[in-house]
Amino acid sequence: MKLRSILATDCGSTTTKAILIEYIDGEYRLSHRGEAPTTVEAPFEDVTRGVLNATMEIEELSGRKLIDGDNIITPQEDSTGVDIYISTSSAGGGLQMMVAGVVKSMTGESAERAALGAGSIVMDVLASNDGRKPHEKITRIRQLRPDMILLSGGIDGGTTKHVVELAEILAAANPQPRLGQNYKLPVIYAGNKKATSDIKKTLGELTDLDVTENIRPVLEQENLKPSRDKIHDLFMEHVMQQAPGYKKLMSWTDAPIMPTPGAVGALIEMVAQRESISVVGVDIGGATTDIFSVFQEQFNRTVSANLGMSYSICNVLAEAGLPNVLRWVPFDIDEKELTNRIGNKMIRPTTVPQSLEELVIEQAIAREALRLSFIQHKEFAVNLKGVQKERTISDAFEQTNSGQSLVDMMELDLIVGSGGVLSHAPRRQQSAKMLIDSFLPEGITALAVDSIFMMPQLGVMANIEKKDLSSQARTAALEVFEKDCLIRLGTCIAPVGDFAGKKEILQAELEFSNGEKKEISLDHGQLVLVDADFEEINITLSPSKGVDVGAGVNETIQTKVHGGQVGIIFDGRGRPLKLSHEPSERISDLKNWSNALQEYPSLEV
Repeated sequence: MKLRSILATDCGSTTTKAILIEYIDGEYRLSHRGEAPTTVEAPFEDVTRGVLNATMEIEELSGRKLIDGDNIITPQEDSTGVDIYISTSSAGGGLQMMVAGVVKSMTGESAERAALGAGSIVMDVLASNDGRKPHEKITRIRQLRPDMILLSGGIDGGTTKHVVELAEILAAANPQPRLGQNYKLPVIYAGNKKATSDIKKTLGELTDLDVTENIRPVLEQENLKPSRDKIHDLFMEHVMQQAPGYKKLMSWTDAPIMPTPGAVGALIEMVAQRESISVVGVDIGGATTDIFSVFQEQFNRTVSANLGMSYSICNVLAEAGLPNVLRWVPFDIDEKELTNRIGNKMIRPTTVPQSLEELVIEQAIAREALRLSFIQHKEFAVNLKGVQKERTISDAFEQTNSGQSLVDMMELDLIVGSGGVLSHAPRRQQSAKMLIDSFLPEGITALAVDSIFMMPQLGVMANIEKKDLSSQARTAALEVFEKDCLIRLGTCIAPVGDFAGKKEILQAELEFSNGEKKEISLDHGQLVLVDADFEEINITLSPSKGVDVGAGVNETIQTKVHGGQVGIIFDGRGRPLKLSHEPSERISDLKNWSNALQEYPSLEV
């Protein structure tokens, strides 16, 4: 059967977004989109109302009938209905979990990685060595009321004592689920196989216990997929069943409903795999900032649950500190006035900036939210801790940290940004500069943003498991991601090294597809923009002495890069980026950089 049309919705906490993808002229393209308020709360208390309202908008725009009474029509007949309907959801606060492991920095971290990768928000990590007394752990479990708990600990065949003690603490707490009072809390056990019978004795009656493969079967190996899959299954079976209207919605969909972040992660993982590249993706929302990365073929996701642009905006200010926000503002502003403006955004989360000053302040805070979230991500995305690494003689004198971060900015190929402040910035140059200032890419890095935040729908589409349709749906997801979802901003070229105060740190020769050639000479502290559409450009980069642009110190590179809606940005500001403590000098630098990228209409504010 040929897949001709797909309707996909994402039920967010405030808005339900629907997209229609059709097979047009030999390729899959996004044809129409609609949105409506999510209806999971009173007075409607039925998530399907919002889904139908968003779909009705597509009906009106496309002129084709998609709804019959209170149902979405599948499969397609002539121009009525769609072949497949799928959905993701983060309504009702998404999936909230607690995880437990014997050693916090080993099995605890592995369990956290499994839960985050499945799209959950991790409320707390319990561990035998976390410094809390048993009664404190019991109180914490009762307070949090998670949707489910993932319990892990011990390598297969190792000691069972500690993981059984953790199970006893869970049993003593007798945790009640957040939604639905008439069922037992789902608990997944993914620890030492030898302890399974003891765990069943302790938790079998009290909870809805599921046993799956050990997350750390041996010390130097992580096995997260079975736990992630089990989390998805239980999310559907328990959590989704309790939310108003989800039972009906689940009966409509052709694939299991996925938590929104889990779907985004699945898509980013797939893109990295398909193109054999390292990717960092970010979704900055009103309450949280999610960061996804794939380095050395390892996928990681972190949620900064208190760093967002509306509900959590004051947390960003508190965590970053006023001086760190102010350092991105290219004009003099009273500290009290800045604090008041940020407070207003928290009180009225749906407002958008009404003046250039407000826009600059909002984007300054976004830089700090992204920067802090990325610091958390780098600390979490590490090689396995507790593993004895082989060492050479030269290493013997240095104590190396086995939990080294996988995030290597020189190795990074692509940064993808999404979320209102990035996707809907008035100028694409603003999105590019926010990504560069926050993530500080090194060497050669492509930049992109998600046009209208359709990554969740494409992620679930790529994971449809219907035998005759899965490969077509995957193709459709990747084609639409490439052609309609990703907006290519361009490429950032950032040399690194000790070149403070030096001239001509990098010479670049560019050759465009029409044969035109351009030469660039970059000094320390400069930002240089070369206008270039999304096309393949041959480039030769010759760093000066002591400078690395990706091939090693002093090494020349000949490669191909792509332009985009912004172009090619040469960043000679150095890493880490040091802004002057002298206000007039800092403001002068910010204005110069901003004008070099045509970031704002005029910075004589």
